[in-house]
Amino acid sequence: MHTTTDADKTSERHKATNLHTAEVELTIPFHDVDMMEVAWHGHYVKYFELARCELLDQIDYNYLQMKASGYAWPVVDLHIRYPQPTTFNQKVIVRARITEWENRLKISYEIRDKVSGKRLTRGHTIQVAVDMNQREMLMESPVILLEKLGLTR
Repeated sequence: MHTTTDADKTSERHKATNLHTAEVELTIPFHDVDMMEVAWHGHYVKYFELARCELLDQIDYNYLQMKASGYAWPVVDLHIRYPQPTTFNQKVIVRARITEWENRLKISYEIRDKVSGKRLTRGHTIQVAVDMNQREMLMESPVILLEKLGLTR
């Protein structure tokens, strides 16, 4: 019988955070900026979503697959820091990385200037599993997520 130790959990956390990262490249379009050519703050959520969808595709558990597995994963928390603006026609890299998965799905984000590599924005979302049949939030992530992350024994 194998008992999960703190070392096992640390090893699994290290494995998941290093393997489950995705990036998308974007050029900030004209329709996302204000008259000063700065992207409106609400568009950053869309940029995060594009990277999150790429990440979920990468682990083979996108929103359609989540639904087919019987779970909805609503975003219940969103946090964004805007230390630097993004501007019209700027090329950026949006990176999404899974940082928690045991009881919830936490994805951390960074937006960096493609040319300089300077971090412009960072944030995270928290999603929780909801059993679609029972309409109840789960207190642990379902096994299907752990399988998709390669964390089951």
